[in-house]
Amino acid sequence: MDNGDIFLWELLGTATLILLGTGVVANTVLKKALGFQGGWLLINLGWGFAVFVGASIAAPSGAHINPAVTVGLATADKMEWGDTWPYFLGQMAGAIIGAVLCYLTYKKQFDTHDEPENTLGIFSTGPTVPAPLWNTITEVIGTFVLVFWILTNPVADLDGETATFGNAALGYAAVAFVVMSIGHSLGGPTGYAINPARDLGPRIAYAFLPIKGKGSPNWGYSWVPVVGPLVGAVLAGLLFNALPS
Repeated sequence: MDNGDIFLWELLGTATLILLGTGVVANTVLKKALGFQGGWLLINLGWGFAVFVGASIAAPSGAHINPAVTVGLATADKMEWGDTWPYFLGQMAGAIIGAVLCYLTYKKQFDTHDEPENTLGIFSTGPTVPAPLWNTITEVIGTFVLVFWILTNPVADLDGETATFGNAALGYAAVAFVVMSIGHSLGGPTGYAINPARDLGPRIAYAFLPIKGKGSPNWGYSWVPVVGPLVGAVLAGLLFNALPS
């Protein structure tokens, strides 16, 4: 598969992931939405199923839809570092597009929401207790679990030029279950970005979307859900390489 095709499939898969993921948060936060006050469980389930749908769409490119996954696979020598750039570009572009589509879907609910200054959480993560070092550690641990599971999955291997992973019985649904498990168990402190594009792309979109009365994109925190997942991915790849084959 050439770089243009990889870019396209990663863009489509990541855009779907973010559309559905931010969509479930919008549905629970915006007061004129039918899912208002659906709660944390609905959000976790929604994000998990969003991973399943997005990964299934991006299957031709290996379904990374997450720069941390790409970094983990490269660190574990399952792909060349020089082949990572179309994945990164597709993931970031897709994340921004998905966030814009979420806004368009819920535009009237955004227009009538009486707390527009608190809408950043629909698009990006934030800590319940601001403490940059510990917030980063939380993201490192959560992403490590995700990437290490991908690397140690029995069918994690290279198929031609693309990295494939999954479970013989569940396919990409298995990844969705892992994401939901991380959310239920480790997502409380920071909202479990575990994906730099998932957080940064929608945060960029939030900065330019015309949401009346919106709050700050909180750029001061924006590095945490980027650095933490990337560090977690590298650690997962290094440990995988250190284990006996």
